[in-house]
Amino acid sequence: MSIVDTIRGWARRIKRDALMLWFASRHPDTPWLARLLCVVAVAYALSPIDLIPDFIPVLGFVDDALLLPALLWLALRLLPPHVVDSSRAEAQAWMDAQRERPKSHAGAAIIVLIWLLGAYGAWRWWQA
Repeated sequence: MSIVDTIRGWARRIKRDALMLWFASRHPDTPWLARLLCVVAVAYALSPIDLIPDFIPVLGFVDDALLLPALLWLALRLLPPHVVDSSRAEAQAWMDAQRERPKSHAGAAIIVLIWLLGAYGAWRWWQA
């Protein structure tokens, strides 16, 4: 197996697991902390806007390569195993049926809000 195939498989699993967190966040057996983390991770994963834009050299891909997998890993550790199994099955079935990437406009709004708050904070600091 080539490195390209390995990376494609890894990206496919991350995509499935990000979608799995959406189904897990709606599962009745999900604890509240795990539910909150699932919602944050899914909103970020499906947001069309990144926290660190991809055009910034090196740092632009850090959020995609490190932040999202870290959020997925933490959420998977907080979820009960039966919730993970049933949610993964739902996510895989959804991916097989839909074939298009969902988008989160709420996630995009949150990212824009973070950038605006950061810009306002930087402006206030600069003016002081």
